[in-house]
Amino acid sequence: MSVHPAPSAAPFTNEPLLDTFGRVADDLRLSVTDRCNFRCTYCMPAEGLKWLPKDEILSFEELARLLRLFVRLGVRSVKVTGGEPTVRADLPSLVAMLREAAPGVDMSMTTNGVLLDRLARPLADSGLDRVTVSLDSLLRHRFEEMTRRDALDRVLAGIRAAEDAGLVPIKINCVVIGGTNEDEVVEFARWSREHGHAVRFIEYMPLDAEHAWERAKVVPSARILEAIDAVYPLVADGPDHEPATSYRFADGSAGGVGVIASVTEPFCDSCNRLRITAEGQLRACLFALDESDLRTPMRSGAVDEDLEELIRSNVWAKWSGHRINHPDFVQPERSMSAIGG
Repeated sequence: MSVHPAPSAAPFTNEPLLDTFGRVADDLRLSVTDRCNFRCTYCMPAEGLKWLPKDEILSFEELARLLRLFVRLGVRSVKVTGGEPTVRADLPSLVAMLREAAPGVDMSMTTNGVLLDRLARPLADSGLDRVTVSLDSLLRHRFEEMTRRDALDRVLAGIRAAEDAGLVPIKINCVVIGGTNEDEVVEFARWSREHGHAVRFIEYMPLDAEHAWERAKVVPSARILEAIDAVYPLVADGPDHEPATSYRFADGSAGGVGVIASVTEPFCDSCNRLRITAEGQLRACLFALDESDLRTPMRSGAVDEDLEELIRSNVWAKWSGHRINHPDFVQPERSMSAIGG
């Protein structure tokens, strides 16, 4: 039984995607695969997970249809995610179809970057606007420990390829885990100043497949900012419609930093995000315990109006918040790679 009872009905109108708390959902995370070529310790076991069969993954046409529908319902930005999206076969062709379905939206992609050295230019040519690259350590041995892959050099090469291809501004996501990479936050700030890419530090969240998350390993964003500010003074930046709280360097240097304080300072009251998993399940919250199946109706002949009703019902029932800091919090069964970042 869900610990978050939902309203039983939604007002089906031509209004934007609205929930009962007045939040408008206009940002969509679209997962194109559950597979990943890394094995990050905070996400999945070393042997990986049981991947979905190919016929359960949404086709290019299904993904494009859903995106077209969500844009009609008010979505203004879409982020292509996975798993690791670059392992989806013929990804540039898919991006071209998504761009055709949604010509006016901001389209970005979150990736581990290891395949960008050969994919950045084709993706840019297909209509992708920019990329966010996950990078949790600048030390080769620690990067290998955290990802279980000796691939730091390839990721850095991928970032350079993305910049050369015009997939900018590039954002870097760094998950900070106490006792693991907390000591690198100032070095990341220095790297940001040198390369001009904003680094966003993400608090360690309970989204691992093995459910081994420890709250004691959460490094509060306030502590991260304090450590950086002591070396490179920071100035608060204006809002950018992202969950990150952003800062620029007081001396005018390039780059910048941001923090995503999902655990210590949740931003649920302003959340505007929706997620579609690789097999077509709609989630109104990263930590949702309930999903709405869009794939089965699509494959059974549902028209767009039928899908719209399912979507509006899901959004209308969105929780007030994820309740990580409450005793009744229940971690979702799926890991981050299966949900879609």
